[in-house]
Amino acid sequence: MPALTHDHPEAIAPGVVRLVAANPGIMTGPGTNTYILGRGEAAVIDPGPDDPRHLEAILEAVPGRLEWILVTHTHPDHSPGAAALASRTGARRLGYASRDGFVADEVIGDGFELRLDGMVVRALHTPGHASNHLCYLADLAGSVPVTRMLFSGDHIMGGSTVVIGPPDGDMSAYLASLRRVLDCTPPVDVIAPGHGAVIAHPAETVAAYLQHRAAREERVCRALAAAGSGSLDELLPAVYDDVDPERHPVARRSLWAHLRKLEAEGRVEAGDPDREDTRWSWCVGSGEVTGEPS
Repeated sequence: MPALTHDHPEAIAPGVVRLVAANPGIMTGPGTNTYILGRGEAAVIDPGPDDPRHLEAILEAVPGRLEWILVTHTHPDHSPGAAALASRTGARRLGYASRDGFVADEVIGDGFELRLDGMVVRALHTPGHASNHLCYLADLAGSVPVTRMLFSGDHIMGGSTVVIGPPDGDMSAYLASLRRVLDCTPPVDVIAPGHGAVIAHPAETVAAYLQHRAAREERVCRALAAAGSGSLDELLPAVYDDVDPERHPVARRSLWAHLRKLEAEGRVEAGDPDREDTRWSWCVGSGEVTGEPS
């Protein structure tokens, strides 16, 4: 996002405006992307943090009457702003669950459809980063040919990979959800992520995500097979030696998610995979680990 200005509305497609909240950081990149869809009856996707300045920017950018507030999931950088926005506008809050302080006026799930200004928005349940994560797939009216834009929340992000933090985050579910995006028919044309720039080549990006996870899993297997057993903290430096140590506390969560996946597949053993302080052991007979770490 060159020359990024927080809380500045930018049209990114016919009937779609993006504002970036002023909450940049290691987990949020430039900040949380809020999207406004429609020209008359409008919907907001991910109102972001409970930030009065961001709220005012959203209200000023809505072109007509705000009817719906959609959240991709209930993490604190995506959904807290929904309460104040609903209070100011009377818009209905829609999400997969009421949780983490977010209160849904209507609980929605996979296949839910919303129609506004000729635009069709369909919810896809994409658990993995969070169990209550939804992506929203929109067929954009006014674009020729019709553009299929996926509002991906934290399922797919611009310029970075996604942290999978157990116990709510699940690596197996996440990989399955990525494959679901690849299998969309007709295919997705463009991804509007929860953080970072618009992704113009969805299939290549998702394939790269899957390749990255496979390579990281290989590193986990190699490190554990070499050590025989280890804790998260003992395995972390070997598995993520290509990552800035300042990011290791975040990477540690995804390491745990990889190990839980491997334990469920019977490739590793753990005293209790739901405990961060458990020890993990390589299962004899679970297959050789070959090749150099990637």
